[in-house]
Amino acid sequence: MNDPVQALATFRERRDMAAVQPRGPLALVNTQWVDMSQTIWGVPGTWAPREDGGSGLVLTASAEDNILVDGEPAVGEVLVRGGDDDEPSSIDFGGTVSGNVIAQGESYALRVWDTHSEGIENFGTIDAFEYAPEWVITGEWKEIPGGKSVGFEHLKDEGVARDEVIPGEITFLHDGETYSLAAFKAGRALQLVFSDATSGQSTYSVGRFLFLAPEADGTIRLDFNYAILPPCAFSYAFNCPLPPAQNRFPFAIEAGEKNVLTREGTLLHSL
Repeated sequence: MNDPVQALATFRERRDMAAVQPRGPLALVNTQWVDMSQTIWGVPGTWAPREDGGSGLVLTASAEDNILVDGEPAVGEVLVRGGDDDEPSSIDFGGTVSGNVIAQGESYALRVWDTHSEGIENFGTIDAFEYAPEWVITGEWKEIPGGKSVGFEHLKDEGVARDEVIPGEITFLHDGETYSLAAFKAGRALQLVFSDATSGQSTYSVGRFLFLAPEADGTIRLDFNYAILPPCAFSYAFNCPLPPAQNRFPFAIEAGEKNVLTREGTLLHSL
C-alpha cells in the first residue's frame, strides 16, 4: 500500500514545480478585458473586439512591435483566435513574455504571461499543513438528473453571480452535523470551492479548492490533505470563484495548502 505521507509529499513537490512553469499561476501578470479599441498594459499593439462577433480579438500592430501570432509576424490588422476556438492562437511578444485570449460568454480578454515575473522571481514554496488522517472523510454522493444551476460569485465580479451546473449533491457528517455541498464540474472531476475557520487566519482568505470524483457505490472521498490554493493566491490577475454559503464551514480544516510564501518565508501576497 502506498504511504499517504510520502504520496502527499510528492504531490506538494509537483505543486511547487507547477507554480513556476511558463503558464503556471505565478507567470500571469495581466488579464485585461477588451470591450473597445484599446492598449493593454505591458505589451504593444492595439486590441479590439471582432466586429463580426466571432471568436477572439483583432490586433493592430506594426513590424516594430515584434509580435508573433501563430508563429507569423503581426503587421496591420491580425485576427487572434480565442480559447473557445478549436484552434486558439498563440501570441509571442518576444523575450520572456507571451499571451493568449480567453473567453467568457461573448467577452474576450488578453492574458499576458512572463516567465521572469516578479512572482516567479520571489517564490519560495507553498506552505501547507502536515498530513492529517482525520481529514480524510467519506461522504455520500447523489446525482441530480439534468443537474442544478447554482450561482457562484467571483472575486472581481462585484457581487454578480455566474451560474455553474451542479451535477449532484455531496453530503458528509462532521461532529454530528450533516453538511450538504455544491461542487461544479471541472473536466472529469468535481471542483469544491470552500472556506473554513482557518480562512484569513492560517490559510488564504478567499478559500481553497478540492477536486473530487464520486465512486460507483455512491460514496465520495473528501481528502482535505489535497486542498489547494486557488490561482488568485498566486497572481492578482486571476479572478477566482468564491465559496457559496453552503461551502463555508464554521470549523477549522487544518489540512491542505495554507499560503504562497516568498524565499524569505513571508506571504507573497494576501487579500
